[in-house]
Amino acid sequence: MRLRSLCLFLLLVGSGLSLLAQGQGSYPIRPAHIALINAKVLTLEEDQPLAQALAIRGQRIIKVGTTEEVLQVSREGFTRIINLRGRLVLPGFIDNHTHFASAGRLLLGLNLLDVNDPLNFREHVREAAERLPPGAWLVGGDWGAYAQWARGAVNRTASIEVTEEFLPFKELIDPVTGDHPALISRFDRQLFLANSRALEIAGITAETPDPENGEILHDSDGEPTGLLRGAAVELVQKHVPPPSLAQRRAEALRALEEARRWGVTSIHDNTSDFEQLQLFRDLKEEDELTLRVWARLPLHRWEELRDYIRLWRIPRSSDAWGDQYIRLGGLKGWVDGIMGNHSALFFEPYRDQSDNRGQLREIMFPEGNLYRLIRDADLAGFTITVHAIGDQANRILLDTYQRVFEENPERERRFRVVHAQVIHPEDFARFGALGLIAEVQPYHCIDDMRWMEERIGPRARTAYAFRSLIEGGATMSFGSDWPGTNASYYPINPLLGIYAAVTRQTLTGEPPDGWFPQERVSVEEAIRFFTLNNAYASFEENIKGSIKEGKLADLVVLDRDILTVPPEEIPETQVLYTFFDGRIVYRKGQ
Repeated sequence: MRLRSLCLFLLLVGSGLSLLAQGQGSYPIRPAHIALINAKVLTLEEDQPLAQALAIRGQRIIKVGTTEEVLQVSREGFTRIINLRGRLVLPGFIDNHTHFASAGRLLLGLNLLDVNDPLNFREHVREAAERLPPGAWLVGGDWGAYAQWARGAVNRTASIEVTEEFLPFKELIDPVTGDHPALISRFDRQLFLANSRALEIAGITAETPDPENGEILHDSDGEPTGLLRGAAVELVQKHVPPPSLAQRRAEALRALEEARRWGVTSIHDNTSDFEQLQLFRDLKEEDELTLRVWARLPLHRWEELRDYIRLWRIPRSSDAWGDQYIRLGGLKGWVDGIMGNHSALFFEPYRDQSDNRGQLREIMFPEGNLYRLIRDADLAGFTITVHAIGDQANRILLDTYQRVFEENPERERRFRVVHAQVIHPEDFARFGALGLIAEVQPYHCIDDMRWMEERIGPRARTAYAFRSLIEGGATMSFGSDWPGTNASYYPINPLLGIYAAVTRQTLTGEPPDGWFPQERVSVEEAIRFFTLNNAYASFEENIKGSIKEGKLADLVVLDRDILTVPPEEIPETQVLYTFFDGRIVYRKGQ
Protein backbone atom coordinates (compact mmCIF):
# COMPACT_ATOMS: atom_id res chain seq x y z
CA MET A 1 0.00 0.00 0.00
CA ARG A 2 2.79 2.36 0.91
CA LEU A 3 4.57 1.52 -2.37
CA ARG A 4 1.44 2.28 -4.41
CA SER A 5 1.01 5.60 -2.61
CA LEU A 6 4.61 6.53 -3.23
CA CYS A 7 4.31 5.69 -6.95
CA LEU A 8 1.13 7.75 -7.24
CA PHE A 9 2.82 10.69 -5.48
CA LEU A 10 5.82 10.56 -7.86
CA LEU A 11 3.53 10.33 -10.88
CA LEU A 12 1.58 13.43 -9.79
CA VAL A 13 4.78 15.35 -9.08
CA GLY A 14 6.20 14.37 -12.47
CA SER A 15 3.03 15.42 -14.24
CA GLY A 16 3.04 18.74 -12.43
CA LEU A 17 6.63 19.42 -13.38
CA SER A 18 5.89 18.51 -17.00
CA LEU A 19 2.97 20.91 -17.12
CA LEU A 20 5.06 23.62 -15.48
CA ALA A 21 7.84 23.08 -18.02
CA GLN A 22 5.38 23.54 -20.85
CA GLY A 23 4.02 26.81 -19.47
CA GLN A 24 4.57 30.13 -21.20
CA GLY A 25 8.12 31.43 -20.74
CA SER A 26 9.43 28.13 -19.34
CA TYR A 27 12.40 26.06 -20.51
CA PRO A 28 11.79 23.10 -22.84
CA ILE A 29 12.06 19.61 -21.40
CA ARG A 30 14.69 18.65 -24.05
CA PRO A 31 16.55 21.82 -25.01
CA ALA A 32 19.02 22.34 -27.81
CA HIS A 33 22.66 21.83 -26.98
CA ILE A 34 23.78 24.33 -29.67
CA ALA A 35 21.94 27.37 -31.01
CA LEU A 36 23.16 29.52 -33.89
CA ILE A 37 21.50 32.93 -33.74
CA ASN A 38 21.55 36.24 -35.64
CA ALA A 39 22.74 34.50 -38.79
CA LYS A 40 21.75 34.31 -42.45
CA VAL A 41 20.71 30.71 -42.96
CA LEU A 42 20.35 29.51 -46.56
CA THR A 43 18.21 26.40 -46.09
CA LEU A 44 17.69 25.31 -49.74
CA GLU A 45 14.12 24.44 -48.69
CA GLU A 46 11.35 25.93 -50.85
CA ASP A 47 8.91 26.57 -47.99
CA GLN A 48 11.51 28.43 -45.91
CA PRO A 49 14.46 29.46 -48.12
CA LEU A 50 16.02 31.82 -45.57
CA ALA A 51 16.08 31.82 -41.76
CA GLN A 52 17.80 33.73 -38.99
CA ALA A 53 18.73 30.96 -36.60
CA LEU A 54 18.73 27.23 -35.96
CA ALA A 55 19.00 24.85 -33.02
CA ILE A 56 20.74 21.47 -32.73
CA ARG A 57 20.04 18.64 -30.33
CA GLY A 58 22.14 15.51 -30.62
CA GLN A 59 22.83 14.81 -34.27
CA ARG A 60 19.80 16.63 -35.63
CA ILE A 61 18.47 20.08 -36.39
CA ILE A 62 15.44 20.64 -34.16
CA LYS A 63 14.46 24.20 -35.04
CA VAL A 64 14.89 26.58 -37.97
CA GLY A 65 13.44 30.05 -37.71
CA THR A 66 13.98 33.41 -36.06
CA THR A 67 16.43 34.06 -33.26
CA GLU A 68 13.50 34.42 -30.85
CA GLU A 69 12.04 31.05 -31.89
CA VAL A 70 15.39 29.31 -31.50
CA LEU A 71 16.02 30.83 -28.07
CA GLN A 72 12.72 29.32 -26.95
CA VAL A 73 14.21 25.83 -27.36
CA SER A 74 17.42 26.84 -25.56
CA ARG A 75 18.20 26.70 -21.84
CA GLU A 76 20.58 28.90 -19.94
CA GLY A 77 23.56 26.98 -18.65
CA PHE A 78 22.86 24.06 -20.99
CA THR A 79 22.65 25.42 -24.55
CA ARG A 80 25.78 26.76 -26.19
CA ILE A 81 24.59 29.90 -27.96
CA ILE A 82 26.75 31.17 -30.83
CA ASN A 83 25.96 34.69 -32.05
CA LEU A 84 27.05 34.70 -35.70
CA ARG A 85 26.40 38.42 -36.26
CA GLY A 86 24.99 37.98 -39.74
CA ARG A 87 27.38 35.29 -41.02
CA LEU A 88 26.17 32.90 -43.73
CA VAL A 89 25.19 29.37 -42.68
CA LEU A 90 24.95 26.66 -45.35
CA PRO A 91 24.35 22.92 -45.35
CA GLY A 92 27.63 21.05 -45.00
CA PHE A 93 29.35 20.69 -48.37
CA ILE A 94 29.20 17.31 -50.11
CA ASP A 95 31.98 16.51 -52.59
CA ASN A 96 30.87 14.24 -55.42
CA HIS A 97 34.29 12.93 -56.42
CA THR A 98 37.29 12.36 -54.16
CA HIS A 99 40.25 10.02 -54.03
CA PHE A 100 40.56 10.12 -50.26
CA ALA A 101 43.48 7.71 -49.84
CA SER A 102 45.53 9.50 -52.51
CA ALA A 103 44.74 12.87 -50.97
CA GLY A 104 45.96 11.75 -47.56
CA ARG A 105 49.14 10.34 -49.08
CA LEU A 106 49.79 13.59 -50.91
CA LEU A 107 49.06 15.81 -47.91
CA LEU A 108 51.15 13.79 -45.49
CA GLY A 109 53.81 13.09 -48.08
CA LEU A 110 55.04 15.13 -51.04
CA ASN A 111 53.36 17.60 -53.38
CA LEU A 112 55.99 19.04 -55.72
CA LEU A 113 53.76 19.97 -58.65
CA ASP A 114 54.70 23.65 -58.40
CA VAL A 115 58.35 23.05 -57.41
CA ASN A 116 61.14 23.50 -59.94
CA ASP A 117 64.17 24.72 -57.99
CA PRO A 118 66.59 23.13 -55.48
CA LEU A 119 65.76 25.16 -52.36
CA ASN A 120 62.02 24.57 -52.49
CA PHE A 121 62.56 20.96 -53.48
CA ARG A 122 64.74 20.24 -50.44
CA GLU A 123 62.45 22.14 -48.07
CA HIS A 124 59.35 20.25 -49.21
CA VAL A 125 61.18 16.95 -48.84
CA ARG A 126 62.36 17.89 -45.34
CA GLU A 127 58.83 18.81 -44.24
CA ALA A 128 57.37 15.58 -45.61
CA ALA A 129 60.05 13.47 -43.92
CA GLU A 130 59.17 15.08 -40.59
CA ARG A 131 55.46 14.28 -41.05
CA LEU A 132 55.83 10.61 -41.93
CA PRO A 133 56.03 7.77 -39.39
CA PRO A 134 59.63 6.64 -38.66
CA GLY A 135 61.21 4.64 -41.45
CA ALA A 136 58.33 5.11 -43.90
CA TRP A 137 59.18 5.42 -47.57
CA LEU A 138 58.95 8.91 -49.06
CA VAL A 139 57.39 8.51 -52.52
CA GLY A 140 55.55 10.53 -55.16
CA GLY A 141 56.00 14.27 -55.54
CA ASP A 142 55.64 14.85 -59.31
CA TRP A 143 58.02 17.80 -59.42
CA GLY A 144 57.97 20.34 -62.23
CA ALA A 145 54.40 19.92 -63.54
CA TYR A 146 53.41 23.57 -63.47
CA ALA A 147 56.72 24.66 -64.95
CA GLN A 148 56.14 22.29 -67.84
CA TRP A 149 52.66 23.73 -68.47
CA ALA A 150 54.12 27.24 -68.31
CA ARG A 151 56.40 26.38 -71.22
CA GLY A 152 53.40 25.32 -73.33
CA ALA A 153 51.93 27.25 -76.22
CA VAL A 154 48.79 28.17 -74.29
CA ASN A 155 49.39 29.76 -70.90
CA ARG A 156 46.55 31.49 -69.08
CA THR A 157 47.15 30.43 -65.50
CA ALA A 158 50.86 29.93 -64.88
CA SER A 159 51.93 31.89 -61.83
CA ILE A 160 55.51 30.68 -61.53
CA GLU A 161 58.65 31.81 -63.26
CA VAL A 162 59.49 29.68 -66.27
CA THR A 163 62.94 28.20 -65.90
CA GLU A 164 65.02 25.54 -67.56
CA GLU A 165 64.44 21.93 -66.57
CA PHE A 166 65.51 21.32 -62.98
CA LEU A 167 67.34 18.06 -62.18
CA PRO A 168 67.88 17.23 -58.50
CA PHE A 169 70.52 14.81 -57.17
CA LYS A 170 70.59 12.60 -54.10
CA GLU A 171 73.02 14.92 -52.29
CA LEU A 172 70.28 17.56 -52.26
CA ILE A 173 67.92 15.45 -50.14
CA ASP A 174 70.14 13.00 -48.23
CA PRO A 175 70.69 15.44 -45.33
CA VAL A 176 66.93 16.00 -44.83
CA THR A 177 65.42 12.53 -45.34
CA GLY A 178 66.81 10.89 -42.21
CA ASP A 179 65.83 7.22 -41.93
CA HIS A 180 63.28 7.51 -44.76
CA PRO A 181 64.14 5.82 -48.06
CA ALA A 182 62.98 8.17 -50.83
CA LEU A 183 61.85 7.61 -54.40
CA ILE A 184 60.57 10.91 -55.80
CA SER A 185 58.86 11.19 -59.19
CA ARG A 186 58.99 13.85 -61.85
CA PHE A 187 55.51 14.80 -63.08
CA ASP A 188 55.78 12.63 -66.23
CA ARG A 189 56.86 9.55 -64.20
CA GLN A 190 59.75 9.03 -66.63
CA LEU A 191 62.43 10.28 -64.24
CA PHE A 192 62.78 9.52 -60.53
CA LEU A 193 65.15 10.56 -57.77
CA ALA A 194 66.23 8.01 -55.16
CA ASN A 195 68.16 9.01 -52.06
CA SER A 196 71.21 7.09 -50.86
CA ARG A 197 69.14 4.97 -48.45
CA ALA A 198 66.87 3.80 -51.28
CA LEU A 199 69.83 3.05 -53.56
CA GLU A 200 71.41 1.02 -50.78
CA ILE A 201 68.22 -1.01 -50.24
CA ALA A 202 68.00 -1.68 -53.99
CA GLY A 203 71.69 -2.62 -54.18
CA ILE A 204 72.41 0.02 -56.83
CA THR A 205 76.12 0.91 -57.03
CA ALA A 206 78.50 2.32 -59.61
CA GLU A 207 78.82 -1.22 -61.04
CA THR A 208 75.09 -1.84 -61.49
CA PRO A 209 74.32 -2.18 -65.21
CA ASP A 210 71.50 -0.27 -66.85
CA PRO A 211 68.38 -2.38 -67.30
CA GLU A 212 66.72 -2.72 -70.68
CA ASN A 213 64.79 0.48 -71.53
CA GLY A 214 66.23 2.24 -68.50
CA GLU A 215 69.22 4.27 -67.33
CA ILE A 216 70.98 4.84 -64.01
CA LEU A 217 72.46 8.34 -64.26
CA HIS A 218 76.03 8.82 -62.95
CA ASP A 219 78.16 11.81 -61.98
CA SER A 220 81.59 12.61 -63.36
CA ASP A 221 83.19 10.15 -60.93
CA GLY A 222 80.96 7.33 -62.11
CA GLU A 223 78.81 7.28 -58.94
CA PRO A 224 74.98 7.08 -59.14
CA THR A 225 73.36 10.50 -58.85
CA GLY A 226 70.09 9.01 -57.64
CA LEU A 227 68.34 9.83 -60.91
CA LEU A 228 66.71 6.84 -62.57
CA ARG A 229 65.23 7.02 -66.05
CA GLY A 230 62.61 4.74 -67.57
CA ALA A 231 62.66 1.11 -66.48
CA ALA A 232 65.58 1.73 -64.08
CA VAL A 233 63.11 2.90 -61.45
CA GLU A 234 61.79 -0.66 -61.18
CA LEU A 235 65.07 -1.63 -59.47
CA VAL A 236 63.92 0.47 -56.51
CA GLN A 237 60.13 0.23 -56.84
CA LYS A 238 60.12 -3.49 -56.18
CA HIS A 239 61.50 -2.78 -52.70
CA VAL A 240 58.86 -0.19 -51.78
CA PRO A 241 56.40 -1.85 -49.38
CA PRO A 242 52.73 -0.89 -49.20
CA PRO A 243 52.17 1.79 -46.57
CA SER A 244 51.71 0.44 -43.07
CA LEU A 245 48.40 0.67 -41.25
CA ALA A 246 49.91 3.36 -39.03
CA GLN A 247 50.87 5.39 -42.08
CA ARG A 248 47.49 4.95 -43.77
CA ARG A 249 45.76 6.02 -40.58
CA ALA A 250 47.99 9.09 -40.29
CA GLU A 251 47.27 9.95 -43.93
CA ALA A 252 43.52 9.55 -43.37
CA LEU A 253 43.58 11.83 -40.32
CA ARG A 254 45.42 14.49 -42.31
CA ALA A 255 42.88 14.24 -45.14
CA LEU A 256 40.00 14.53 -42.66
CA GLU A 257 41.63 17.64 -41.23
CA GLU A 258 41.77 19.24 -44.68
CA ALA A 259 38.15 18.38 -45.42
CA ARG A 260 36.96 19.88 -42.12
CA ARG A 261 38.89 23.05 -42.85
CA TRP A 262 36.75 23.66 -45.93
CA GLY A 263 33.37 22.63 -44.55
CA VAL A 264 33.16 19.26 -46.33
CA THR A 265 30.99 16.92 -44.28
CA SER A 266 30.35 14.18 -46.87
CA ILE A 267 32.32 12.70 -49.75
CA HIS A 268 31.50 10.39 -52.61
CA ASP A 269 34.79 8.56 -52.64
CA ASN A 270 36.50 6.48 -55.31
CA THR A 271 37.54 3.79 -52.86
CA SER A 272 39.96 1.45 -54.57
CA ASP A 273 40.12 -1.46 -52.11
CA PHE A 274 38.50 -3.15 -49.13
CA GLU A 275 41.40 -2.15 -46.87
CA GLN A 276 40.35 1.48 -47.28
CA LEU A 277 36.77 0.55 -46.45
CA GLN A 278 37.99 -1.10 -43.27
CA LEU A 279 39.99 2.00 -42.39
CA PHE A 280 36.85 4.11 -42.71
CA ARG A 281 35.06 1.67 -40.43
CA ASP A 282 37.90 1.74 -37.89
CA LEU A 283 37.92 5.54 -37.85
CA LYS A 284 34.17 5.54 -37.27
CA GLU A 285 34.49 3.12 -34.34
CA GLU A 286 37.25 5.29 -32.86
CA ASP A 287 35.07 8.42 -33.27
CA GLU A 288 37.68 9.93 -35.60
CA LEU A 289 35.56 9.99 -38.77
CA THR A 290 34.42 13.58 -39.31
CA LEU A 291 32.67 13.18 -42.63
CA ARG A 292 30.20 10.77 -44.19
CA VAL A 293 31.42 8.44 -46.93
CA TRP A 294 29.50 7.14 -49.93
CA ALA A 295 32.10 4.68 -51.15
CA ARG A 296 32.29 3.25 -54.66
CA LEU A 297 34.59 0.48 -55.80
CA PRO A 298 35.61 -0.28 -59.39
CA LEU A 299 32.75 -1.50 -61.57
CA HIS A 300 34.56 -4.68 -62.60
CA ARG A 301 34.72 -5.70 -58.91
CA TRP A 302 30.96 -5.48 -58.33
CA GLU A 303 30.66 -9.18 -57.44
CA GLU A 304 33.38 -8.82 -54.80
CA LEU A 305 31.48 -5.87 -53.32
CA ARG A 306 28.25 -7.89 -53.33
CA ASP A 307 30.01 -10.72 -51.46
CA TYR A 308 31.60 -8.25 -49.01
CA ILE A 309 28.16 -6.82 -48.19
CA ARG A 310 26.82 -10.33 -47.58
CA LEU A 311 29.83 -11.38 -45.50
CA TRP A 312 29.52 -8.41 -43.15
CA ARG A 313 25.71 -8.53 -43.24
CA ILE A 314 25.54 -4.84 -44.03
CA PRO A 315 21.89 -3.71 -44.01
CA ARG A 316 20.33 -2.02 -47.02
CA SER A 317 18.45 1.26 -46.91
CA SER A 318 17.60 3.91 -49.51
CA ASP A 319 19.23 2.07 -52.42
CA ALA A 320 22.56 1.56 -50.66
CA TRP A 321 24.07 -0.57 -47.93
CA GLY A 322 25.31 0.80 -44.62
CA ASP A 323 24.38 3.58 -42.24
CA GLN A 324 24.46 7.38 -42.20
CA TYR A 325 28.26 7.36 -41.84
CA ILE A 326 29.53 4.80 -44.36
CA ARG A 327 27.40 3.68 -47.28
CA LEU A 328 28.15 1.25 -50.10
CA GLY A 329 26.37 0.82 -53.37
CA GLY A 330 28.20 2.93 -55.92
CA LEU A 331 30.46 1.53 -58.63
CA LYS A 332 32.96 3.40 -60.83
CA GLY A 333 33.66 2.51 -64.44
CA TRP A 334 35.57 4.15 -67.30
CA VAL A 335 35.02 4.67 -70.99
CA ASP A 336 38.14 6.61 -72.03
CA GLY A 337 41.25 8.34 -70.71
CA ILE A 338 41.84 12.03 -69.98
CA MET A 339 42.54 15.22 -71.90
CA GLY A 340 45.88 15.76 -70.17
CA ASN A 341 47.61 12.97 -72.10
CA HIS A 342 45.43 13.01 -75.23
CA SER A 343 43.67 9.75 -74.32
CA ALA A 344 40.10 11.12 -74.05
CA LEU A 345 38.08 9.64 -76.93
CA PHE A 346 36.67 11.95 -79.63
CA PHE A 347 34.83 11.52 -82.92
CA GLU A 348 37.47 13.64 -84.66
CA PRO A 349 41.25 13.77 -84.09
CA TYR A 350 42.93 16.17 -81.70
CA ARG A 351 43.82 19.48 -83.24
CA ASP A 352 47.47 19.13 -82.18
CA GLN A 353 47.72 15.37 -82.92
CA SER A 354 46.07 14.76 -86.27
CA ASP A 355 46.45 10.97 -86.08
CA ASN A 356 44.98 10.58 -82.59
CA ARG A 357 41.32 10.47 -81.49
CA GLY A 358 42.03 9.06 -78.01
CA GLN A 359 41.38 5.56 -76.73
CA LEU A 360 39.04 3.30 -74.79
CA ARG A 361 39.97 1.98 -71.34
CA GLU A 362 41.12 -1.58 -71.91
CA ILE A 363 39.75 -3.02 -68.66
CA MET A 364 36.21 -2.03 -69.69
CA PHE A 365 36.36 -2.85 -73.36
CA PRO A 366 36.78 -6.43 -74.27
CA GLU A 367 33.89 -6.75 -76.74
CA GLY A 368 30.63 -5.93 -74.96
CA ASN A 369 32.18 -5.91 -71.50
CA LEU A 370 31.07 -2.44 -70.39
CA TYR A 371 27.47 -3.28 -71.30
CA ARG A 372 27.57 -6.61 -69.46
CA LEU A 373 29.11 -5.09 -66.33
CA ILE A 374 26.54 -2.29 -66.17
CA ARG A 375 23.63 -4.65 -66.94
CA ASP A 376 24.57 -7.20 -64.27
CA ALA A 377 25.53 -4.67 -61.59
CA ASP A 378 22.27 -2.82 -62.24
CA LEU A 379 20.29 -6.02 -61.72
CA ALA A 380 22.10 -6.42 -58.38
CA GLY A 381 20.85 -2.98 -57.31
CA PHE A 382 24.06 -0.96 -57.51
CA THR A 383 24.34 2.68 -58.59
CA ILE A 384 26.56 2.97 -61.66
CA THR A 385 28.87 5.95 -62.24
CA VAL A 386 31.11 5.95 -65.32
CA HIS A 387 33.97 8.25 -66.36
CA ALA A 388 33.54 9.79 -69.81
CA ILE A 389 35.59 12.73 -71.14
CA GLY A 390 35.55 13.00 -74.94
CA ASP A 391 32.41 13.49 -77.03
CA GLN A 392 32.53 9.95 -78.46
CA ALA A 393 33.14 8.47 -74.99
CA ASN A 394 30.05 10.26 -73.67
CA ARG A 395 28.01 9.01 -76.65
CA ILE A 396 29.13 5.43 -76.00
CA LEU A 397 28.12 5.69 -72.36
CA LEU A 398 24.73 7.24 -73.12
CA ASP A 399 24.03 4.50 -75.66
CA THR A 400 25.03 1.81 -73.15
CA TYR A 401 22.89 3.28 -70.37
CA GLN A 402 19.90 3.51 -72.71
CA ARG A 403 20.29 -0.12 -73.76
CA VAL A 404 20.47 -1.32 -70.13
CA PHE A 405 17.48 0.81 -69.10
CA GLU A 406 15.40 -0.65 -71.94
CA GLU A 407 16.35 -4.26 -71.16
CA ASN A 408 16.43 -4.35 -67.34
CA PRO A 409 13.37 -3.95 -65.10
CA GLU A 410 12.43 -0.35 -64.40
CA ARG A 411 13.63 1.18 -61.10
CA GLU A 412 14.87 4.49 -59.75
CA ARG A 413 18.55 4.46 -60.65
CA ARG A 414 20.21 7.90 -60.40
CA PHE A 415 23.11 6.74 -62.57
CA ARG A 416 25.88 9.23 -63.31
CA VAL A 417 28.08 10.41 -66.14
CA VAL A 418 31.34 11.15 -64.37
CA HIS A 419 33.00 14.38 -65.60
CA ALA A 420 30.67 14.71 -68.64
CA GLN A 421 33.48 16.86 -69.94
CA VAL A 422 32.95 17.37 -73.68
CA ILE A 423 29.43 16.64 -74.90
CA HIS A 424 28.33 16.44 -78.52
CA PRO A 425 25.64 19.12 -79.09
CA GLU A 426 23.11 16.43 -80.00
CA ASP A 427 23.53 14.63 -76.68
CA PHE A 428 22.63 17.21 -74.03
CA ALA A 429 18.92 16.40 -74.10
CA ARG A 430 19.63 12.70 -73.59
CA PHE A 431 20.73 13.39 -70.01
CA GLY A 432 17.22 14.50 -69.13
CA ALA A 433 15.54 11.79 -71.19
CA LEU A 434 17.54 9.09 -69.38
CA GLY A 435 17.28 10.71 -65.94
CA LEU A 436 21.05 10.99 -65.54
CA ILE A 437 23.22 12.91 -63.10
CA ALA A 438 26.11 14.96 -64.51
CA GLU A 439 28.90 14.48 -61.97
CA VAL A 440 31.20 17.38 -62.81
CA GLN A 441 34.10 19.16 -61.12
CA PRO A 442 33.98 22.87 -62.01
CA TYR A 443 37.56 23.62 -60.94
CA HIS A 444 38.65 21.42 -63.87
CA CYS A 445 37.19 24.06 -66.17
CA ILE A 446 39.41 26.93 -65.08
CA ASP A 447 42.46 24.66 -64.94
CA ASP A 448 42.02 22.89 -68.29
CA MET A 449 41.07 25.94 -70.33
CA ARG A 450 44.79 26.75 -70.49
CA TRP A 451 45.11 24.28 -73.33
CA MET A 452 41.61 23.02 -74.22
CA GLU A 453 41.14 25.04 -77.42
CA GLU A 454 44.68 24.24 -78.49
CA ARG A 455 43.79 20.54 -78.38
CA ILE A 456 40.20 20.33 -79.61
CA GLY A 457 39.50 23.70 -81.24
CA PRO A 458 35.80 24.68 -81.63
CA ARG A 459 34.68 21.56 -79.73
CA ALA A 460 35.73 23.38 -76.56
CA ARG A 461 32.44 25.28 -76.80
CA THR A 462 30.66 22.26 -75.30
CA ALA A 463 33.32 21.51 -72.67
CA TYR A 464 32.24 21.91 -69.03
CA ALA A 465 28.92 23.09 -70.43
CA PHE A 466 27.10 23.46 -67.10
CA ARG A 467 24.17 25.54 -68.35
CA SER A 468 23.67 23.36 -71.42
CA LEU A 469 23.57 20.24 -69.24
CA ILE A 470 20.98 21.86 -66.97
CA GLU A 471 18.88 22.87 -69.96
CA GLY A 472 19.21 19.32 -71.27
CA GLY A 473 17.57 18.04 -68.10
CA ALA A 474 20.62 16.67 -66.27
CA THR A 475 20.69 16.72 -62.49
CA MET A 476 23.85 18.68 -61.73
CA SER A 477 26.30 17.45 -59.14
CA PHE A 478 29.51 19.28 -58.16
CA GLY A 479 32.77 18.11 -56.61
CA SER A 480 36.55 18.44 -56.78
CA ASP A 481 38.35 15.27 -57.99
CA TRP A 482 40.66 15.89 -55.01
CA PRO A 483 43.69 15.60 -55.06
CA GLY A 484 43.94 15.66 -58.85
CA THR A 485 46.49 14.19 -61.24
CA ASN A 486 50.23 14.16 -61.79
CA ALA A 487 49.76 17.39 -63.78
CA SER A 488 47.49 19.42 -61.49
CA TYR A 489 46.39 19.60 -57.87
CA TYR A 490 42.64 19.96 -57.40
CA PRO A 491 41.86 21.36 -53.94
CA ILE A 492 38.92 19.99 -51.96
CA ASN A 493 37.83 23.57 -51.16
CA PRO A 494 34.24 23.84 -52.55
CA LEU A 495 34.48 27.63 -52.59
CA LEU A 496 36.97 27.38 -55.45
CA GLY A 497 34.56 25.14 -57.32
CA ILE A 498 31.72 27.60 -56.74
CA TYR A 499 33.91 30.44 -57.99
CA ALA A 500 34.88 28.46 -61.10
CA ALA A 501 31.28 27.61 -61.97
CA VAL A 502 30.04 31.16 -61.38
CA THR A 503 32.82 33.07 -63.18
CA ARG A 504 34.53 30.57 -65.52
CA GLN A 505 37.68 32.59 -64.88
CA THR A 506 41.08 31.64 -63.52
CA LEU A 507 41.94 32.65 -59.99
CA THR A 508 43.65 35.70 -61.50
CA GLY A 509 40.47 36.75 -63.34
CA GLU A 510 41.21 35.57 -66.88
CA PRO A 511 39.62 35.86 -69.35
CA PRO A 512 37.86 39.07 -68.23
CA ASP A 513 34.44 38.00 -69.53
CA GLY A 514 34.79 34.35 -68.57
CA TRP A 515 35.49 31.31 -70.74
CA PHE A 516 32.26 30.68 -72.72
CA PRO A 517 30.36 32.72 -70.11
CA GLN A 518 26.96 31.51 -71.34
CA GLU A 519 27.67 28.28 -69.43
CA ARG A 520 27.89 29.97 -66.01
CA VAL A 521 25.61 29.14 -63.09
CA SER A 522 24.46 31.32 -60.20
CA VAL A 523 26.03 31.19 -56.74
CA GLU A 524 22.90 29.68 -55.21
CA GLU A 525 22.76 27.03 -57.93
CA ALA A 526 26.41 26.17 -57.32
CA ILE A 527 25.77 25.83 -53.57
CA ARG A 528 22.82 23.53 -54.28
CA PHE A 529 24.96 21.41 -56.60
CA PHE A 530 27.55 21.05 -53.80
CA THR A 531 24.91 20.09 -51.20
CA LEU A 532 21.32 19.00 -51.81
CA ASN A 533 21.88 17.64 -55.33
CA ASN A 534 24.76 15.51 -54.09
CA ALA A 535 22.59 14.17 -51.27
CA TYR A 536 20.01 13.29 -53.93
CA ALA A 537 22.67 11.56 -56.02
CA SER A 538 23.34 9.11 -53.16
CA PHE A 539 19.64 8.71 -52.21
CA GLU A 540 20.14 10.72 -49.01
CA GLU A 541 18.19 13.91 -49.69
CA ASN A 542 15.79 13.07 -46.86
CA ILE A 543 18.50 13.18 -44.19
CA LYS A 544 21.01 15.80 -45.37
CA GLY A 545 21.88 18.37 -48.04
CA SER A 546 19.58 21.13 -46.78
CA ILE A 547 18.80 22.81 -43.46
CA LYS A 548 15.50 21.45 -42.18
CA GLU A 549 14.12 20.31 -38.87
CA GLY A 550 14.85 16.61 -38.47
CA LYS A 551 17.83 16.52 -40.83
CA LEU A 552 21.40 15.77 -39.76
CA ALA A 553 23.21 18.75 -38.29
CA ASP A 554 26.01 18.96 -40.87
CA LEU A 555 26.64 22.67 -41.41
CA VAL A 556 29.21 25.21 -42.49
CA VAL A 557 29.52 28.87 -41.41
CA LEU A 558 31.38 31.27 -43.74
CA ASP A 559 33.11 34.53 -42.89
CA ARG A 560 31.24 36.42 -45.64
CA ASP A 561 28.03 36.17 -47.62
CA ILE A 562 29.06 34.64 -50.93
CA LEU A 563 25.53 35.26 -52.24
CA THR A 564 26.12 39.01 -52.26
CA VAL A 565 29.88 39.71 -52.32
CA PRO A 566 31.65 40.30 -55.67
CA PRO A 567 32.52 36.91 -57.21
CA GLU A 568 36.25 37.66 -57.03
CA GLU A 569 35.95 37.51 -53.23
CA ILE A 570 34.64 33.94 -53.19
CA PRO A 571 38.11 32.29 -53.32
CA GLU A 572 39.18 34.43 -50.34
CA THR A 573 36.23 33.23 -48.23
CA GLN A 574 37.12 31.29 -45.11
CA VAL A 575 35.19 28.68 -43.15
CA LEU A 576 34.57 29.81 -39.57
CA TYR A 577 32.85 26.66 -38.30
CA THR A 578 32.24 23.17 -39.59
CA PHE A 579 29.55 21.16 -37.82
CA PHE A 580 29.39 17.40 -38.28
CA ASP A 581 26.82 15.17 -36.61
CA GLY A 582 25.74 18.04 -34.39
CA ARG A 583 29.18 18.93 -33.03
CA ILE A 584 31.83 21.45 -33.95
CA VAL A 585 34.68 19.65 -35.70
CA TYR A 586 36.45 22.75 -37.02
CA ARG A 587 36.67 26.32 -35.80
CA LYS A 588 38.97 28.76 -37.55
CA GLY A 589 41.98 29.58 -35.44
CA GLN A 590 41.70 26.46 -33.27
